[in-house]
Amino acid sequence: MDAMSLSPRLALVASFVPAQARLADIGSDHAYLPAHLLLTGKISFAVAGEVAAGPLENVQHEIERTHLSETLIGRLGDGFAAIEPADKIDTVTIAGMGGRLIAEILTAGHTPGKQYQRLILQPNIDVDVVRTWLQDNGYALIDETMVFDDNHYYEVLVAEPGVTKFTTRQLKFGPFNLARRPEVWQARWQQEADRIHTIMTQLAAAEKTATPAYHAYQAARDHILEVLA
Repeated sequence: MDAMSLSPRLALVASFVPAQARLADIGSDHAYLPAHLLLTGKISFAVAGEVAAGPLENVQHEIERTHLSETLIGRLGDGFAAIEPADKIDTVTIAGMGGRLIAEILTAGHTPGKQYQRLILQPNIDVDVVRTWLQDNGYALIDETMVFDDNHYYEVLVAEPGVTKFTTRQLKFGPFNLARRPEVWQARWQQEADRIHTIMTQLAAAEKTATPAYHAYQAARDHILEVLA
């Protein structure tokens, strides 16, 4: 993978970045995402933020390699601290982290009354935590989708300022996913149901079917299968 050949996961994130956005990519790693968007002409300015010097060196190397020093700024900073007012950022991407960490970054960078035009978030796990953060902080989920990449399922959430109220089921499975029921989403949750079934089989073999743990797994699996039915 490089700036001109993104992974399916990052390509999906890139697809939701608006044309001519001023982008901040938080935790940019090698800055492949903003570099790709600049090289393809979709955007004209980006900040690639990193919290540590080592990853920032990777960013600077990519900036030099792609000759983007005029339009792609690598900056050291913890989360949104990498963004400066003069950047006039309107779109933020945070990809490839756990949902709880993404929520922590969003919380640390959130200022009441200050919202970005679009957030594009790709949590590896705990997607419900990110949906909860959006609901509680004045962002409406406008789209969500999923991709299977390198033997993993990845979900992408797209949010803009607004109001969202999720049901418990929507928090877990996603309102757009529930409505559209894409094959990749069904496969992801069938995989989870199968994983839980394996654990239940192991507990049954150990004669632990009367334990609270077994009943909790059974309830979780039944819920997934009910949603998939």
